[in-house]
Amino acid sequence: MQNYEWYNSLVRPENSPPKWIFAPVWTILYGMIFLSLIVFLKDNHFKPTLLPLLFFGIQIVLNLSWSPVFFGLKNIKAAFYIVCFLVIFIILNIYAFYKTSPFAAILLVPYFLWTSYATYLNYQFLKLNT
Repeated sequence: MQNYEWYNSLVRPENSPPKWIFAPVWTILYGMIFLSLIVFLKDNHFKPTLLPLLFFGIQIVLNLSWSPVFFGLKNIKAAFYIVCFLVIFIILNIYAFYKTSPFAAILLVPYFLWTSYATYLNYQFLKLNT
């Protein structure tokens, strides 16, 4: 696969985790993200306000757009901008969920922490490979 070869050709940051860790971590995080949404909806009697759902939707779109930009387009810089906006929208999402569903917000904290680390890694890839 050409994109896999491209990724393997990149200079990796010293403190990047092994490649095998990403799939299980993201599987767990996606489960927590969507559990957070379900808890939020339940706590709001399935009638939440628009803003928290807008933040949730935006951060999901940003999350899902990162891989095609980084791996598909091989655009490390654009992927870095995406992940920076993603972190901002995760924070907004946590804040908006916390107002009515603290547990839903807490479920997003590991996602925020991992994405913050991913932002650092993306920056290091950018710095080392451009």
